[in-house]
Amino acid sequence: MRVLLDTNALLMPAQFGVDLYDELLALFGDFEPIALEEVVGELSGLARGRGRDAAAARVGLALVRRSTVVPSGSTAEGVDNRVIEYARREGCTVVTNDRELRNALLREGVDVVSMRRQKTLELLRG
Repeated sequence: MRVLLDTNALLMPAQFGVDLYDELLALFGDFEPIALEEVVGELSGLARGRGRDAAAARVGLALVRRSTVVPSGSTAEGVDNRVIEYARREGCTVVTNDRELRNALLREGVDVVSMRRQKTLELLRG
């Protein structure tokens, strides 16, 4: 199972204390974590700042090392649109806690993993 990690997903461990990889392992068993180069770029930009978001982004950058980083192959505007396009094209499930992105993915028929009660992850079928 290929699982595409959004920027927001990679911030969850530091923001909510969720062990992202263990939760995904519990949901899917074996899975292949994937991150778009654009997501890594967003994390890098956030990590250069200060405060909680910057610290969470640095944790996210450390976590992304356990993933396969790939180019989106898209010219769509915005990282979210590239995530949607890649997930549709490659048949990936997307992990995100971004409400707008989650709803857009579900409308496109893409399965989404999102936080439930800020404690665990749940699979939503698109």
